[in-house]
Amino acid sequence: MSFTLGKNVKMTVSGASHSESIDVRIEGLTAGEVIDLDAVRELLLRRQGGNAVYTTARKEKDEPVIISGMSGNTLTGEPLIAKFINENARSGDYKKMRKIPRPSHADYVAHVKYGDSIDMSGGGFFSGRMTLPMCFAGAVCMQILKKRGVGIAAHILQTGDAFDDRFDPVSQDLQPYAAHVLPVLSAEAGDKMIACMEDAASHGDSVGGCVECKVTGIAAGYGDPIYDSVESVLSFAMFGIPAIKGIEFGEGFGVCSDHGSSSNDPFRIRDGAVTCLTNNSGGIQGGITNGMPVIFRVAVKPTPSIYKPQLSVNLETMEDCELVIEGRHDACIVPRVVPCVEAMTALVMADLML
Repeated sequence: MSFTLGKNVKMTVSGASHSESIDVRIEGLTAGEVIDLDAVRELLLRRQGGNAVYTTARKEKDEPVIISGMSGNTLTGEPLIAKFINENARSGDYKKMRKIPRPSHADYVAHVKYGDSIDMSGGGFFSGRMTLPMCFAGAVCMQILKKRGVGIAAHILQTGDAFDDRFDPVSQDLQPYAAHVLPVLSAEAGDKMIACMEDAASHGDSVGGCVECKVTGIAAGYGDPIYDSVESVLSFAMFGIPAIKGIEFGEGFGVCSDHGSSSNDPFRIRDGAVTCLTNNSGGIQGGITNGMPVIFRVAVKPTPSIYKPQLSVNLETMEDCELVIEGRHDACIVPRVVPCVEAMTALVMADLML
């Protein structure tokens, strides 16, 4: 198994949903950088559950315990190591899943590959809780990037049949969120999304969605062709977030019905610098940043743990059966995915730039 991401700035996570703790180790951070831990906590709070009817009722403190790599608020240059104690685990809720796998969850494939050698309580290391240390690492990197003029923001573009406005793909400004409980650009869209999520929760079901992310202030020239392209490394990081099932950059799959005459991004000189009039490429050409904002979107699947009866199998008796899931689960994971996307984007950009 690989739990490490990055080359220059390297993150390694360990632990599981119901283990004693979840830990993170970050290597390659520059000594002397001052980190605002309160700002880190703010991003971790956005990832947390237990705040609405459509999120899991599990509530953890999610307070980072710094083991090394920081003196006060200043990075020392040694590996930054932090741990998060799991205090609110209820492993008993998952006993039946040890022999009856949840449809579209990792229970069955984990059984095939690892047998009984791993604890799948709460989803084990397949759990969305593993995004907590990822968000810590990304929140640290985000502050370092901000000092270098790089901004990162994501918002919910879609939940079910409710859609938000898209980011301006050309502007180097990050559009502010609307005055809403959800990270959206349109408050009206946010209201529709909440209604959609609450409706799914009321029926014991779940709903998926889409998250759009924008990176501004990134100069041309970062990334490499072929397998180290910016699209490649961002995609690699995004698929480390549980529930991500697809990704597109710029116009993405919209180019399938387009023509080159309208899809190409024309070059012009503005204020003595090369720029593009449009940004259908999503700020990346040939795998390398072109100076325009990097824009991409990820598809988030509906949470597979739902309360409706589902068809499954008993792995001990090898018979068909019906499964009714208990425990605490999100009716919609999309709002909690937003800070995860921002964090992993920051980690990738720091790895490319530092």
